[in-house]
Amino acid sequence: MGLSQQSSHFAIAIDGPAASGKSTIAKHLARRLGLVMVNSGAMYRAVTWKVLSLGIDPDDRDAIVHALRAMDIQCGTAGNFSTIAIDGRLLDEELRGTEVNLAVSRVAAAPEVRALLVQLQRDYLQHTSLVMEGRDICSIVFPDTPYKIYVDASEDVRAARRSAEGVTDSVAARDRADSNRTTAPLIVADGAIVLDNSDHTVASAVEAALDILRSQGLSHEDSGDT
Repeated sequence: MGLSQQSSHFAIAIDGPAASGKSTIAKHLARRLGLVMVNSGAMYRAVTWKVLSLGIDPDDRDAIVHALRAMDIQCGTAGNFSTIAIDGRLLDEELRGTEVNLAVSRVAAAPEVRALLVQLQRDYLQHTSLVMEGRDICSIVFPDTPYKIYVDASEDVRAARRSAEGVTDSVAARDRADSNRTTAPLIVADGAIVLDNSDHTVASAVEAALDILRSQGLSHEDSGDT
């Protein structure tokens, strides 16, 4: 499934590895274009947080799937940003904990988790046009959107960014986990244009992303500002 055939809404899809700057670019694009920014990673982190809170081993797929069936996952918006709640608890700071960070790639590798969350991600398009960032947005969630960007940066730059954020996991290990998983691996999707964000400022990266989107056919009339 790509762009909804029953909706005039559209998706700007942004993929990239950890600490490439894709979330920051997506947030600024959403503000500039008057769209909703959806952080798909927060959805996987929310499920991971719940799995860990239940004492489930993040490698125990059967237990994860059993727990997933009982979860009430609510996806919404607040202003220009997506929100995620599980069983009535709105999650935010909990999603950035070390335990979640270390386990999220393993939980997200479960095909059942990805299938459910991909559908919830696509459901956003029934209500609004959006900028969505993640690791399989261009390739799996919205493969038919013409607006695709793959944000990358050198491993050294990305490791430094993670360290500055107080995160101690290995970007190389995260890259291997995301790129080598069987279900929806991280790839540069067909039609995606690579934006090397190693040396950009936030402002220049956003302008570069806008230039890419214009080259892919996005016009002012497509934005939420009109």
